[in-house]
Amino acid sequence: MTSPALPRSLASIAALPQADLKSIFVTDPDRLGKLVLTQGPIRFDWSKTHLTDDVLAGFLKLADEQGFAAQRDALFAGEAVNNSEGRAAEHPAERGEGNADSVAHAKMLHQRMRGLIDAIEAGALGDIRHILHIGIGGSALGPKLIVDALDGDGVRYDVAIVSNVDGTALERAIEGFDPNATLIAIASKTFTTSETMLNAASAINWMVEAGVDDPYGKVIALTAAPDKAMEWGVDETRILPFAESVGGRYSLWSSIGFPAALALGWDAFESLLEGAAAMDRHFRLSDPGENAPLIAAFVDQYYTRVMGCQTRALFAYDERLALLPSYLQQLEMESNGKSVQRDGSPVDGPTAPITWGGVGTDAQHAVFQLLHQGTVVSPVEFVASIEPGHVLDPAHHRALLVNCFAQGAALLRGKDNDADPARAYPGNRPSTTILLEDVTPEALGALIAFYEHRTFANAVLMGINPFDQFGVELGKEIAKSIEANGATGFDPSTMALIEIALGEA
Repeated sequence: MTSPALPRSLASIAALPQADLKSIFVTDPDRLGKLVLTQGPIRFDWSKTHLTDDVLAGFLKLADEQGFAAQRDALFAGEAVNNSEGRAAEHPAERGEGNADSVAHAKMLHQRMRGLIDAIEAGALGDIRHILHIGIGGSALGPKLIVDALDGDGVRYDVAIVSNVDGTALERAIEGFDPNATLIAIASKTFTTSETMLNAASAINWMVEAGVDDPYGKVIALTAAPDKAMEWGVDETRILPFAESVGGRYSLWSSIGFPAALALGWDAFESLLEGAAAMDRHFRLSDPGENAPLIAAFVDQYYTRVMGCQTRALFAYDERLALLPSYLQQLEMESNGKSVQRDGSPVDGPTAPITWGGVGTDAQHAVFQLLHQGTVVSPVEFVASIEPGHVLDPAHHRALLVNCFAQGAALLRGKDNDADPARAYPGNRPSTTILLEDVTPEALGALIAFYEHRTFANAVLMGINPFDQFGVELGKEIAKSIEANGATGFDPSTMALIEIALGEA
């Protein structure tokens, strides 16, 4: 397949000579001043990338040509930036930044959630010790990331978050839970998501079989379709709505964040929102050349569209952020994994790279062989925290950070070895380092909001809509067809699999 030609602005960037990372700091002594930016509790370092003054100037021109400032304003004004579905994308309003009416509505719904949390803590639903949160995609990944990252700050309940329709996942989640002391949170924007509703029904059956008097009385619905939740059996007083204009993968700031707000406490959830709001203001008000999400998008565009890199690797050098790569896989690939522009015309080049990664130092002993010596070049992003998440010997955290910084230095520097080529490292391989002061609710909120706005900025530069996700629908349609009709009308391979595994001809 022949790739479309690069648009003129990117072609001019591609025509620039690529700087060698090993000498770039010598030729540009002010490089740290230009490509290191501190915003709140986060330090962003792009100095080990191939961005030069000329490349940066080219991308600033591209941003202007693509109407970045106007589209950013439209996002915060609550305009229909999701043009294919005629919707706004108002997740910033959940943090207090955006259309005034939408912000007021979000605050009202947050107060409703806080009131229910206060009631639960006061014992209105009985003795609650466990939270079973059921969702999928953004309805599960966001809460799971927050709870896992911040549980060292004092989680007040046992929290299990289930997304997979595989019954094994639900069985493992409820193992050790007392059904009489369990609260079920069902998170579904439409309250019709098949995997979520099947898991929810099985959770109710688990309670019934255990003799719980009123299982539905222990259910909280988190949805943009409250009528559907009431039809399913949830009392209106235990339904926490959120706006239709909040997309699933951007929804952790809404009532979808309920399990985190309940488990971590309202103060922690509010700090999460405040950290995200600070990043919103930075993104909305900063000049393009000093705008962290936009500069990060320039780096993405350079390696994906100019250099042809098909993947982007992210490694969290902090166990508290172990779920960050999984969270970003959905955010980035579901948002920008598109093949057409906003007007329906073909995209003029690659869009989102494949996002993958892991946790350092584990990853160093698994995949870093390819990153250092393999023929596939992938830009690498390191995320770390100055403060540790434990009280053990400080040597643990020192070793963690030393390894993190050493990997970036090694990717850049490389090492010649003419006598034994198998021990040579080519170097000149790019990396970004994002350094948090600590993994606090405020810092985590800012970090996640940064990635959201980076994703949006990438979409603007490519002329695509990051807020729809039609690519997930065809597989769902086929699954429903198989459920209804069995092995009928499919390719021979699929029909054979259905017959062998499901016994349906």
